[in-house]
Formats: sequence, C-alpha cells, structure tokens
Amino acid sequence: MTGTYAYWIGTALLSLLYLASAATYIARTAWVRQALAGLGYPGYLVPILTGAKVLAVAAILSRASVALSDLAYAGMFYHLLLSASAHLGVRKPADALPAALGLVLLVVSFATQNIARGIPSPYAP
Repeated sequence: MTGTYAYWIGTALLSLLYLASAATYIARTAWVRQALAGLGYPGYLVPILTGAKVLAVAAILSRASVALSDLAYAGMFYHLLLSASAHLGVRKPADALPAALGLVLLVVSFATQNIARGIPSPYAP
C-alpha cells in the first residue's frame, strides 16, 4: 500500500511540476525565451518543450502503452538532467533546484510504478 501511495503522490507532483512549467511557457513566452537564451538555447525550443511536457504527462498518466510511458520517463529524465546541468553551467545553482526536485520525483514515480499499475514495465525494478 505504501508503494502505491508513493507512486501516485510522486507521479502527481511530477505531473504538476511539468504542467506548471508548460503553463509558464505559454503564459510568459517572452520571458521563457529570454531565460533559455541566457542558458545558451534558442527561443524556438519553447513551443517544442511545451508540447513535449504536456505529452509526457499524458503518456505517463494514461499509460495507454507501457513502452510509450517508459519513453516519456526517459525523456523527462534527460530533460531534467540537462536542465539542472545548464543552470549549474551558468553558475546559478538555485535555479537548478526545481530540476533536482523533478529528478527525485521522477525516480520515485518510475521505481514504484510496477506496484501501482496493472501492466508492469520491464525496465522498472
């Protein structure tokens, strides 16, 4: 029972983090473009990342396909890892905290998914 709670709480918080980020990308596009430029990334990534974030959350929550859900977890892992690295690379460690929190939530969600979901992932412990 504890594993099920851990999965749903971790997954819900991870989903909220990603959906809040996507909403920020939509509501404050100019600010996000400027922030990405400060990290060395082009502004055209904003709509791509917005769509990817929403689709990743949909894939994990719906779990229409275990393979697609695992791919979404992998994409989120690399996105969060690169985000934290980018902030650390420009010497802004405080800005890397949301990505670090996201990585913790991602690990909790991924590691406990087979306990809470009917169809197990072959890659999760």
